[in-house]
Amino acid sequence: MSKPDVIPPDVYPVLRYGDGRSAIDWLIRAFGFQSHFETASTDGGVGHAELAFGRGMLMLAGSRRPDPANPWSTERGGVYIAVNDIDAHYARAVAAGAEIVMPLADTDYGSRQYSVRDPEGHLWSIGTYRP
Repeated sequence: MSKPDVIPPDVYPVLRYGDGRSAIDWLIRAFGFQSHFETASTDGGVGHAELAFGRGMLMLAGSRRPDPANPWSTERGGVYIAVNDIDAHYARAVAAGAEIVMPLADTDYGSRQYSVRDPEGHLWSIGTYRP
């Protein structure tokens, strides 16, 4: 499948589905999303997917085993923000008293990122990866 011509945004909703494959198929069929990128999980499900719609993009994954070190393993939804200067952004969040739930670290897919909970408990991840 060819990739749509999309100018990447800076803010991406992130959703987790019990059945990632069915969710992707439904979102494409019902709403007109286009598949942009997809990787499989170790159990053959959807590990990570990116669906484009116009200039927007949605990131999603299928269910996975709970991992106490990774709040994203059980979270049903959150927000990802792509930034250029991640170190400055992290310092700003720390200075503002953000609840850091995953410290700033390099990932195996080339991003440098961290995750926080906002004052009402929503999960946010901020990093250098741009879908």
